[in-house]
Amino acid sequence: MIDPEPEENSGTEEGAPPAPRPEFILYLGGHDYEDALFQLVEWTHNVLLPVYGREITSTALWCSRWWEHPEAVAQLHGLWLAWAELSNPAQDMTGPAAWHRDFLGPVMATLRDPMGPFAGCKPGNHRPKEVPQMESPFVAVGA
Repeated sequence: MIDPEPEENSGTEEGAPPAPRPEFILYLGGHDYEDALFQLVEWTHNVLLPVYGREITSTALWCSRWWEHPEAVAQLHGLWLAWAELSNPAQDMTGPAAWHRDFLGPVMATLRDPMGPFAGCKPGNHRPKEVPQMESPFVAVGA
């Protein structure tokens, strides 16, 4: 099992602060982002995909370079954080069932949807997505 972040202090000692909780990956930058992405890749490739990675079809896509899709990284990181909390043996024993029902199904359906973040990708052929064009709401009027 890959933990989101090693616990330095369990917070069970009287007066001790609680252990630091992992930050959502989109809030991170530099080495912190790289470290979180490395852990996410480890979990995705060693836990998620071997168990839940179904066959790739035209209606159930997957990109072999998923980490280059920011939406996929964000969705999978959220899924991983929920898995880490809900599969913890110290938590409620219904956690894994809740994870499957509330998190796994919706995230995988979103990622693998033909209009999802991997649209245009094919096995062994990554296609980067274009960010939608945006206009600034702060354009000077009458300039």
